[in-house]
Amino acid sequence: MNKTQLKHYIFIIIGSFCLSFGTVAFLSPNETITGGGIGISILLHAIFPSITLGFFIAMVSIPFLILSYIYFGKYYLFKTFIVVILLSSFTDILKEVIKIEAITNDILLAAIFGGIFIGLGIGFIIKGRASTGSTSVVGEIVAKKTKFKASEVLLTIDAFIMIASIFVYEDIDKSLYSLLSVYVGMKVLDVILTGRPSKKIVNIVSTNVEVLKEQIRDKIEEHGTILTGIGLHQKQNKTIIYVAVDAGKIELLRDLIRKYDKDAFMIISEASEFWGRDSSSI
Repeated sequence: MNKTQLKHYIFIIIGSFCLSFGTVAFLSPNETITGGGIGISILLHAIFPSITLGFFIAMVSIPFLILSYIYFGKYYLFKTFIVVILLSSFTDILKEVIKIEAITNDILLAAIFGGIFIGLGIGFIIKGRASTGSTSVVGEIVAKKTKFKASEVLLTIDAFIMIASIFVYEDIDKSLYSLLSVYVGMKVLDVILTGRPSKKIVNIVSTNVEVLKEQIRDKIEEHGTILTGIGLHQKQNKTIIYVAVDAGKIELLRDLIRKYDKDAFMIISEASEFWGRDSSSI
């Protein structure tokens, strides 16, 4: 096993634990749910409380494991199987052995923090190049066979799960809180997968590019790219500095621009992700 594979399995273990903890400590005891197989398992456990939640997680995953083997092969199945075993085991250990109680009885806090842990868990599992092996498998299969997107299929399935929770708990408010939990989880997942680098993308239109690029390189200690363009209205040639700058150095950059080119035009935007060789600089 190389370092990359080891890192993947560490991510899978951490992700599985986060999923189990969010489910046991926040969602299930407050009768709020999430989407996918875990949401289905929570509902089944609410209907049949004498059967452990971890058992339902394992049982619900079986048909999805079979589908993953048929459509995606042994390698996909192996990692997904590991996730299911870890998730089922962690859930029953936390709930039945350690007997963790609800950390909060405030359903709003439970929905928010439950969603955070669910999002963290799924994010780490995906970074481990694995899957929770539940409804995401159906989404991917349907997307391959039809014109529907996987996200649309998953959204439809989750909608049915939320509707089912209304009948199980006989409380529409809890279903609405469950929707909040799903939303929070999606946002956290987005952060985990795309990251939130502490850099800003800065575009500077200047007539004093030669001086500014030296100042950016020496004072800001960043590299960038010089772009050329034509003004939309006056159709004059424009020179643009395109650079990624640490958020903490934006004020220093503003000072340099004020000092060396008061007429410069600067646009600052968020950088959602950096990827590729030497992606720390552009």
